[in-house]
Amino acid sequence: MEVSITVILHSPTQQNLLCLTYPPLNLETIWEILNDTLEDATANQLVWHCLGYRYHPQSNHWETDRVQADWREAYPEPPNFIESRPATVKLTRSIPAEHKQLLKTQLGFAGYKVGELVPRQTRRATIANWLLSYLASDSPSPA
Repeated sequence: MEVSITVILHSPTQQNLLCLTYPPLNLETIWEILNDTLEDATANQLVWHCLGYRYHPQSNHWETDRVQADWREAYPEPPNFIESRPATVKLTRSIPAEHKQLLKTQLGFAGYKVGELVPRQTRRATIANWLLSYLASDSPSPA
């Protein structure tokens, strides 16, 4: 399944958020996240959108009506998953058990080499796996 998302985002509390059109949420985009060829801000924004966060520049606030309560309470504004270990841990724990190995089973991703294994790369892998899980779910709703 491929999901197309077009949104304009900007927030004074987050850096580099202006992204006029997201890439399609598909396997190619997942590989771009893993290969570090997709901007961190864009990778974050894809997850934010799928979680339900919507930014309204006119009122300068994040709408969280579509965000699950546990995420909304922990993060009233969407977290930077590349920089925040606690947010990435929460993202990892939200992946259903049956989807934990999608990077390996669906993409054949063997992981990073020892020299590449740094927090930033592992967090990008978590984002990629979460987005694969989102795509694999029965009813993704990127509204």
